[in-house]
Amino acid sequence: MVLKSLVLAAVCVSVVLPLLRAQTKVLAPTPPMGWNSWDAYGTTVTESEVRATADVMARNLKRFGWEYIVVDIQWSEPQPKAHGYRVGAELAMDGYGRLIPAPNRFPSAKDGAGFRELAEYVHGKGLKFGIHIMRGIPRQAVARNLPVLGTVDTHAMEIADTSSTCAWNTDMYGVDVTKPGGQAYYDSLVKMYASWGVDFIKADDMARPYHSAEIAALHRAIVKSGQPIALSLSPGPAPTDRVDDLRGNAQMWRIADDLWDEWKSVKAMYFLMEKWSIFVEPDTRGGHWPDADMLPLGHIGLRAERGEARMSKLTHDEQRTMMTLWSIFRSPLMFGGDLLTLDDWTKSLLTNVEVLAVNQHSSLNRLAFSDGDLRAWVAKGAHGEQYVAVFNLGETKLPVDLLWNLVGWKAASGTMTDLWTGEKSTSEHGVHVELAPHASVLYAVR
Repeated sequence: MVLKSLVLAAVCVSVVLPLLRAQTKVLAPTPPMGWNSWDAYGTTVTESEVRATADVMARNLKRFGWEYIVVDIQWSEPQPKAHGYRVGAELAMDGYGRLIPAPNRFPSAKDGAGFRELAEYVHGKGLKFGIHIMRGIPRQAVARNLPVLGTVDTHAMEIADTSSTCAWNTDMYGVDVTKPGGQAYYDSLVKMYASWGVDFIKADDMARPYHSAEIAALHRAIVKSGQPIALSLSPGPAPTDRVDDLRGNAQMWRIADDLWDEWKSVKAMYFLMEKWSIFVEPDTRGGHWPDADMLPLGHIGLRAERGEARMSKLTHDEQRTMMTLWSIFRSPLMFGGDLLTLDDWTKSLLTNVEVLAVNQHSSLNRLAFSDGDLRAWVAKGAHGEQYVAVFNLGETKLPVDLLWNLVGWKAASGTMTDLWTGEKSTSEHGVHVELAPHASVLYAVR
């Protein structure tokens, strides 16, 4: 009996410890940084493009903190189209109703291999691999009433909530996780993703409207897998009154719908950031990040949902403002442009070490001054410096005479460095510049 008890105890430890590690490990101690295929390739990205993108990131961006390679929506569709979705598209799927990569687009996925080989390639570059998924179970799995893996005799029809569908994509039904087999379906999904080596899941049709039961089911499945998989919830806006639930289940969540390369979208995002700024945690709290969406910078729209192939329509001032705002707010940084045709200007935005340090390591980030179209944010740096970002949200030039007392600081002599230009000046009195429409400045004050 003693030997039997020791064996059972050892089994329990081997099962429970990985789950505890998955629950306690901080998966995103700083805002995640990476590339997502959506803005450039929409539903159509291929394995060769993902591999080539990983090569570029490893060579040019990894040392600056960029690490995630994320394959966005419809990777299971053999014949996707740009500019939207195909209603009722036939998707690649296994015998348990789980979507798998379309082998004609991802050749290494043939014979049921899934994303394992592609993930290994990305990992071999010192990077992390992510995928997009839709909430629920494929409608075609329900139509075929496929069995649910991990159950004795539960089938897709028994767990599907056919009244719960996505407003903009016809692929899925919701899963009723209160029914026997509902949680088992999500468990089977994440177990498969973990076996592929997935590090990051972007779960769509989750946060707007807010599907709390399925969010929790997906989180539980990740914990059960024992693997350190970060979870991102989409689309937005996520509800601010569910922030505790969001933090309890995910590492990042969208605060708005898709952002594209238009100033009106960036300006609208600014005001959402003001609203969400009080919920940005310091690193010591555990790594849960309100997400202002991907950065539509550089060469986008190659085969995207929105627009034709183009360089970002945002002006250079607007692009710097975007990077400044995403950094002082500490949003995750997911670049949407095509890394295979990365231009020097865009590369300079992605590799500014001091600006990225604001995003990754600052604290006490907050709006400190507001007067019409003029806004100023401040934050504390990791090495004693203070940051101040000043924005002109309006349509005319603004002379800025921002004395330190207006942002709650005392006047003191020191050095003020423009983090975009490297220019240095005295910091005794405050910020004195002229800002063009939609422009900004970001200073480190030491």
